[in-house]
Amino acid sequence: MVQSFYIRYFLILVTILASSLANAQNKKQKPAANPHANILRDIEYSKPDGKPQLLDLYLPKKGDGPFPVVAWVHGGGWKNGSRKNCPASWLVEHGFAVASIDYRLIPAQWPAQIDDCRAAVRWLRFNADNHNLDPNHIAVWGGSAGGHLVAMMGTLPPPDFETTSSRVQAVCDWFGPTDLLTMPPNVISKKRTAEQVAQSNGAKLLGAPVWTIPEKAMQASAFHQVSKGDPPFLIMHGEKDPGVPLIQSEMLHDALQMNGVESTLHIVKGAGHGGKEFRSPEVQKMILEFFEKHLRRKMFKEQQPLPTQ
Repeated sequence: MVQSFYIRYFLILVTILASSLANAQNKKQKPAANPHANILRDIEYSKPDGKPQLLDLYLPKKGDGPFPVVAWVHGGGWKNGSRKNCPASWLVEHGFAVASIDYRLIPAQWPAQIDDCRAAVRWLRFNADNHNLDPNHIAVWGGSAGGHLVAMMGTLPPPDFETTSSRVQAVCDWFGPTDLLTMPPNVISKKRTAEQVAQSNGAKLLGAPVWTIPEKAMQASAFHQVSKGDPPFLIMHGEKDPGVPLIQSEMLHDALQMNGVESTLHIVKGAGHGGKEFRSPEVQKMILEFFEKHLRRKMFKEQQPLPTQ
């Protein structure tokens, strides 16, 4: 009798524990709600090699539009990450539409990732009328590997085949690698053997150890692609970033300014590779003002009649 009681008690505990774990997993996977947005999820924007690539579109509930667009590109070392729980979605409260995109991950090799990002921008521009978007004012914002990709979107010339442009009007780069040739995981040193370098994310992205294919590495590095006419940049980097050295952002910032491109570099004090410091009111204010200046205010000026003489 006592034994039977303990068996039933044990089974009840197991059931409760399993239920709690399942609920925690569901909460972890379920995207966060946003009271200021109408969210359209799982939109197929491209289908390379027969595999759908998806985006989530956050549309402001208030305002008449057409809404300027900010596309968020997630990080994860080009091999992890997801469009879900987009950290840029707070912009909808300020009248911006936000598109959070997925892209092909490693083992897909470069340029699959940038091709997908461009395809997403083309989809947004081509479908602007269907979603009350402003096709002339699209910016990109990304962190880490996503920062690398948005910086490339701002510096690489658009492909010749485009009939709908993937050109963007502003770039917010959070601590992205900008020169793959000098990123520590790609450099043989006392700390890294040739075998370790061959297994780096950069090597997996490009398909070979980075130092063995310098031309391809430079083609995939924003620092080497900067030119006059690139869109304005806001670059943010943690003061104590252990993953992507601060000099990566400093090099890109200097190259942009040397080519006459507007660039602001903000070093986030005490921050590492992302973290709560990047969610501070100061950082959000800078980002909002940057997008206001280069998307909404620019749009407003363009709509004004020219002064009469």
